[in-house]
Parts: sequence; structure tokens; C-alpha cells
Amino acid sequence: MYRTRMRTLFLLAAPAVFFGVLPMALAQVSPSAQPANKIAVMDGGAGPCSLELTVTTADGKPAYAVNVNVHIAYGFGGFHRLDLEAGTNVEGKVKFIGLPSRVHQPPLEFKAANDQFVGMAAYNPDQECQAKHELVLDKPKPQ
Repeated sequence: MYRTRMRTLFLLAAPAVFFGVLPMALAQVSPSAQPANKIAVMDGGAGPCSLELTVTTADGKPAYAVNVNVHIAYGFGGFHRLDLEAGTNVEGKVKFIGLPSRVHQPPLEFKAANDQFVGMAAYNPDQECQAKHELVLDKPKPQ
């Protein structure tokens, strides 16, 4: 009798929980639900160092929704590799944490691109483990 009641309760409650809780969980995970002024943080999980970048246009205005990426080779012989990418917020800021303190062939090159503008910032975690840099976007030079 007890088992039958529990099974009936479960069968009645399961759809309500599933259809009521799942949409709320998905809404909390969606990237569009995050405030645009919150700084995006990308964790490499490979060390204690971090770099906060402020991406601006050539006239000094913050660059919004710009993808910044970096390729990191670290460890003995550079056998460990990380490819990280994150987008800027409305203030043009993005932060990379969990970067290794020693990298293969420093400095690291953080590259940004948006439409027809590009930029690059160099960072050597061996010389400055916790750093803040500015990355300026400009039109690419013809080759």
C-alpha cells in the first residue's frame, strides 16, 4: 500500500518538477541572462597567474563583444597546451585566470578581432603574474 502511494505520488509530481524546474535551470545558465557589464572570466586551471585586459578602439572607446583568444604552451618542452577565448563586456574588459607562471616561448600573445579591426597584447607571466593590460584595436596593416 505504501509503495503504491509513493509510486502514484512520484508519477504525479515528476512531470510538474521536470517541466517547472528545467526551464528555470536553463534560464539561469543561458549567456543572455548575464548582465552585459559583468566581466567575463576565463579560467585556464593551469596556474596562479591572471591577466585583465581592457580592449579599446583606436579613439579610446571601450570595445564591446570582442573575442580575445590566446594559445598557451607550457610545461616541460611545451607539451601541455591551452587555447582560451572570451568576449569583452560593455566596458571592454575580459579577465583570464588560472594561467601558468612559466610558458614555453614567452610572451603570450592575446589576440582580439572585431569586424575589420584587430589588436594584440603581449604578456609574460614569468615577469608579472597578476597583470592588467590594454589592448587597442586598429585596422590591420596590408601585407
